Amino acid sequence: MNKETLITKLNEDLANEFSAIIQYVTYAAKATGPYRPQLAQFFLQEVADEQLHAQFLANKIVALGGEPTTKPTPVKEAKSNRAMLEAILEAENHAKKGYTQRAKEAEELGDKGLVVQLEDMIRDESTHSEETERILRDWPLS
Repeated sequence: MNKETLITKLNEDLANEFSAIIQYVTYAAKATGPYRPQLAQFFLQEVADEQLHAQFLANKIVALGGEPTTKPTPVKEAKSNRAMLEAILEAENHAKKGYTQRAKEAEELGDKGLVVQLEDMIRDESTHSEETERILRDWPLS
């Protein structure tokens, strides 16, 4: 792992955070049914964490001498509340996995500050995924 590869990987993470922001905002608008107010609030409250993650990643990329991406990864289309929750869970688990790998890579490069920040972000993503799992636990399949 070298600095250039780390910058590339951090840009992938940044694109995923941009996607998460778009995903949460759009899904909040698309939520329907009797739980719409609670789902919309749940989705929108996650945006702030994702914005903080995106800002940290952009700053870190610049600090390492890179150029932050401005392109999000595609947002998974979801037409029902359950599909939206499942897509969110998938995205959060993907983020946890990516940040866990990135923390190992940062450790290899000796960037302890990045390791600590990534561990905080892993904690945030874990909290998001656990809450989404709890919501999905008794959600109807249709």
